[in-house]
Amino acid sequence: MAAGTLTVLRLPPPRRVDPQVAGRAMLLAPLAVLPLGAAVTGLLLVTAETGVPPLARGLMAVALLALGTRALHWDGLSDVADGLTASYDPQRSLTVMRTGTSGPAGTLAVVLVAGLQAAGFAALSGSPAGCVLAGACVLGSRVSLATCCARPVPPARPEGLGATVAGTVPVLAAALAWLALAGALAGLLAVLPVQRAPWHALVPVVLAVVLSLLLVRRCTSRLGGVTGDVLGAGVEASLAVLLLALT
Repeated sequence: MAAGTLTVLRLPPPRRVDPQVAGRAMLLAPLAVLPLGAAVTGLLLVTAETGVPPLARGLMAVALLALGTRALHWDGLSDVADGLTASYDPQRSLTVMRTGTSGPAGTLAVVLVAGLQAAGFAALSGSPAGCVLAGACVLGSRVSLATCCARPVPPARPEGLGATVAGTVPVLAAALAWLALAGALAGLLAVLPVQRAPWHALVPVVLAVVLSLLLVRRCTSRLGGVTGDVLGAGVEASLAVLLLALT
């Protein structure tokens, strides 16, 4: 369920989808995108060795991730930005988010976040160790899904992806997922030849946690809960934060 939903990999659907399966899928999301993280690391390594300019490397990495996810998360980011700026009425906002078109707020959000991600990828691609960290950030950004789907968070609609996964992840499991990410990044900083102490891994993780919590709180208060679009927005925003903080 995790790989089939979050990547372009064509896999058979699970035999059943209940809250337990959905919650496990959201917790396994970082592992489900291992091929994408590896692909980004490989792309940055190859383009750096062949003399591709840094910003072009970053933009190529953003494009690769968009292709590898059917641009699903970018659509979510655009829809959330448009919905939250369209109206203070929850139903009006949800209607705007359902239309699928991109308004001024959605377009600006996509451009800004894509630009920040490209800049982060470009900066990290200056060394092989940085390329590995960039790939790790791809995996780490999916931990935000556990926060968006934590058990107290309700769905904003009775249907859709949000209704399937909202409230399926125990709070303790979501917290442990972030701790696991901090430990993994600290381990990478300890073994890779980078001028960073292992404890520096706490900074990007804490920032990503805060961002995810703020997003969930805002969408819950404005929309009444989360939707599939909110999950996508959390992924893309978290990736930008992790990349820039590590840079």
